[in-house]
Amino acid sequence: MESVNQQFIEAGTLMIAGMVFVFAFLGILVVFINTVLVPLSKKFPDPQPTHKPKKLTKTAKVEGIQPNVVAAISAAVSNFRQKHNKE
Repeated sequence: MESVNQQFIEAGTLMIAGMVFVFAFLGILVVFINTVLVPLSKKFPDPQPTHKPKKLTKTAKVEGIQPNVVAAISAAVSNFRQKHNKE
């Protein structure tokens, strides 16, 4: 029984050590990336878009679903429900 307790303690120690290592590595990585990217972002800024997006005019309206499509979907759903209704 002593061996099992010893193994649990060793496993917990390794788990905590691994978590601390990963946390420290990721923290150092974030600091390094930020210190490298700040000067690079000043030297090479993102390009600004030169054109403005088109606005919708009265002639370019978005229309709804056509009535014949609605009728076809309704008929298909009704047909499916009639075939698969097992009450």
